[in-house]
Amino acid sequence: MGFEHARPLAYALFASACLLSASAASAEDNAPREATITVAGNGEARATPDTAIVTLSVTKQEKTARESLDANSAAMTKVLDALKADGIEARDLQTSGFSIQPVYNYPQNTDGSQKPPELVGYQTTNSLTIRLRDLSKAGALIDKSVTLGINQGGDIRFVNEDTDKILKQARADAMKDAIAKAKELTAAAGVDVGRIVEISEAVSNPMPMPMMAMAEKSDAGARAVPMAPGENTYNVTVNVTFAIKQ
Repeated sequence: MGFEHARPLAYALFASACLLSASAASAEDNAPREATITVAGNGEARATPDTAIVTLSVTKQEKTARESLDANSAAMTKVLDALKADGIEARDLQTSGFSIQPVYNYPQNTDGSQKPPELVGYQTTNSLTIRLRDLSKAGALIDKSVTLGINQGGDIRFVNEDTDKILKQARADAMKDAIAKAKELTAAAGVDVGRIVEISEAVSNPMPMPMMAMAEKSDAGARAVPMAPGENTYNVTVNVTFAIKQ
């Protein structure tokens, strides 16, 4: 058989294969789908925090950028030296933000129209994040930092360094909740719950506590800022799809 005669045969075989493939796909599409049920299970675990993460800032405004930077650096250096002297390790101190911004005044004319903005100075902000592993020092640390130059609040988070064990319990409770809901719903529908088809998870961690803006200096005889770490609540939600037994 020559090449010219073999070509139509090859085309015919290819067309037949395509038809068979399309027929198989059509049959698969028309096949009855597996009946399923999807439920959400919730689990919660509580734990006493063992670490505090505090973010504090020094903000200084002066006539020039140089003066603003120098004043800010001097204040932050005092804060860092004091924290290290109190036993805070260098690995637990991290600069988390830094900026030098011009400060403008926006005057108005007597008729209420806007004048061109006037440059009145520069503001330097330096933010410091502290990982405090001894929670009993949190209040005294904040008070001392304000005395030395911290003048802008950030936030404080009471966290758990190792959350694996905590989340493991929450996950187990979430799955138990999902299985119980699936059994309850299928029983009410007069069917039986089958194998697990799919699982997805969402975890909710404790949120940081914002702190109000601080005064330029605290009273020399002020007591340590009161702190109440309480308990952290970790929530786990699992979305589980079960097959329904026919």
